[in-house]
Amino acid sequence: MSKDMTDYISANAAQTLYGLFRERLNKTPDSPAYINYCEQTQQWQTISWSDAAQQIAYWQQALKAEGLSPGDRVALNLKNCPEWVFFDQAALSLGLITVPLYPDDRPDSLAFILQDADVRFLLLQNHHQWNRLKPSLSEDHQLKRVIIKSADKLTLDAPAMYLDEWLKKDIIYPLLDWQTETDQLATIIYTSGTTGKPKGVMLSHHNILSVASASLKHFKIQSNDLFLSFLPLSHTLERTAGYYLPMMTGSKVAFSRGIPQLANDIQQLQPSALIAVPRIFERIYQRLHTNVSSQPWYKRFLFLLTHKIGWSYFLYNQQRRHWSPIFLLMPVLDKLVAKNVQALFGGQLRVAVTGGAAIPHHVAEIFIGMGINLLQGYGLTETSPVISVNTLGDNQPYSVGHPIPTVKIKIAENSELLVQSPGNMLGYWNNHKATAKTIDSDGWLHTGDQAEISDTGHIFITGRIKDILVLSNGEKVSPADMEMAITSDELFEQALIVGEGKPFLSALIVLNAEQWLVLAQKLKLDAMNKHSLQDKSLQQHVIQQFRRLLHNFPAYAKIRRVNLSLSPWTIENGMLTPTMKIKRAKIIESNQHIIAGFYQD
Repeated sequence: MSKDMTDYISANAAQTLYGLFRERLNKTPDSPAYINYCEQTQQWQTISWSDAAQQIAYWQQALKAEGLSPGDRVALNLKNCPEWVFFDQAALSLGLITVPLYPDDRPDSLAFILQDADVRFLLLQNHHQWNRLKPSLSEDHQLKRVIIKSADKLTLDAPAMYLDEWLKKDIIYPLLDWQTETDQLATIIYTSGTTGKPKGVMLSHHNILSVASASLKHFKIQSNDLFLSFLPLSHTLERTAGYYLPMMTGSKVAFSRGIPQLANDIQQLQPSALIAVPRIFERIYQRLHTNVSSQPWYKRFLFLLTHKIGWSYFLYNQQRRHWSPIFLLMPVLDKLVAKNVQALFGGQLRVAVTGGAAIPHHVAEIFIGMGINLLQGYGLTETSPVISVNTLGDNQPYSVGHPIPTVKIKIAENSELLVQSPGNMLGYWNNHKATAKTIDSDGWLHTGDQAEISDTGHIFITGRIKDILVLSNGEKVSPADMEMAITSDELFEQALIVGEGKPFLSALIVLNAEQWLVLAQKLKLDAMNKHSLQDKSLQQHVIQQFRRLLHNFPAYAKIRRVNLSLSPWTIENGMLTPTMKIKRAKIIESNQHIIAGFYQD
């Protein structure tokens, strides 16, 4: 038996998420667990599993002293850091239910979650979060204690206090034992809520453990792998696949300093495993594309040649095309071009998993063609979250892969993908009506996504049931697919297609500010004058660009009207969810007069 297999902890052995940590501590107490950047020393610091255990013991004693009862809800709003893990494990060990919050979420949304879940204890990153949140809380909130991690030493009013005053470290405490049932509720994760209020997804210990364990049978993770954690741990994908899964395998997790420092962190830490969302790869692709475009013709040619041959070579290795003599060029092209692209990911990346949304085909092809092992997966918060993922040996990048072991799927009459899985949620918190709508009487969870299953068993997501637009002539289009095609051009930062019940499609577009300056100069427009965005020559240019980008779509999927803006849709202005998904209904509501103008004639 290999060392990696002896270090592995099964879901059955763990039983609970706290049991998972205890098993890991017993197996490899002195092995490195977490790497974190210390602002004081300006250096990366390593924490062993035994170091983590001592910190968790401190948190256990402090939480225990708060008089909380098993089943009470406790929330945390931190950026990714070791304290996220310490708090989560200590809370779970006491039978408490953790409610993770998104660091960038709006105060009114956070207040709703805290009050909907009757949260009694809250851990925050800094006092600014508390000052923003307080005005949104109603007088009947249940918060009994608010702990603030950063020690700014400003005066705080009860129930708030600073972490270093609350967490007592004057005595060495042993880890507490807690006999939790595997099917017991472990966490409530509030979905982003692209329409209406967010719903609290209830996940048990078994839900999460079963999915993490099954995922490891789809792609191999080794005990010497290093994960770089930068997606918010409040995101279910990062929490299951970037926190609990590495604990199963004994892999290290390094916490990025944040998105602004992500590129530097990747270079310094050189991760071998990466969990990401498509937007990360899209941004790297756009920077890469801009850089290559400015290079001499022969370098542009070499880049294109490497991409094309590399993609063909990938298909050959996947047994989907024949060998070609041109593959003999790969060692040279790899050294001249592909290695430089791989270096953007640290040069040691063994596997990268992307999920949360569909990755554009051209982005996947570029990175795979350059030798990045990029695997697309699919899932929902309601399924803990993984439903399917590709594998290194059977990777169809346009698909979301095969279902992971123990997950059953079927396609309903309306093409909706239905799922039965040990990861299926217990239900929505205090929302039986929504639960009944999502999980039917036979136990099938309705994903809301339309899908097709190929002869090879790969799942292809084809659209959202609710997001399909039906034109006045009865033709149907998927706005999400068109929006993805449009934003593949770096000029277009964000896009939203409208036209339900109308004779043609229109678009609301947010332009990339830097690219707008370049285009305005080309069209001899004043980029500083907001009226330039309504210039007819600009509008015609944009619509021509749409025709190029949408050439693979049906003839009726043409955009005839467009509104251009430089004001992005953000979490702060209420147009994006904390997971960066567009709030379609909110944007349409805020732009009703513009949309009405598209169709006045």
